[in-house]
Amino acid sequence: MTDSAARVQAALDALGANIRVQVFDVPTATAQEAADAIGCELGAIVKSLCFMVAGEPVLVLAAGDRRVDSKALRRIFGASKRQVTIADPETVLHVTGYEVGGVPPLGHAQPLKTLIDQSLARFATVYAAAGTPHAIFPIAYETLVALTGAGVEEVTS
Repeated sequence: MTDSAARVQAALDALGANIRVQVFDVPTATAQEAADAIGCELGAIVKSLCFMVAGEPVLVLAAGDRRVDSKALRRIFGASKRQVTIADPETVLHVTGYEVGGVPPLGHAQPLKTLIDQSLARFATVYAAAGTPHAIFPIAYETLVALTGAGVEEVTS
């Protein structure tokens, strides 16, 4: 297990979750790659996407078969079109501690405002990145909401 995946495992352990990080020989960096590796529906994959909203980082946990709607983020945060952008890879690494393709929903370098796409609720178990583009962990949807302290919102189309 890489250092990044071990940090995710340590975060899960610190939260008292009885969840194990799984490392794959094949890439899991994209939602489709992850779904193929696990053998699950694309929608059960949690995409961890970092946005900048009015200059502040916001993590959006979206279903793998959906697209985050920036209009929804603007509505939720009362932000203008120019105030909502996807974070660049350097910012993602700085605020989460992980590179794009392996950003987990928890265990970040700093506390992050987090939103969960309500469409993920259609799955009892979802699968999230675990720090590297080859590691994932399964988690009950309700546990994901509880452990991240995220707000559940309609953020995708």
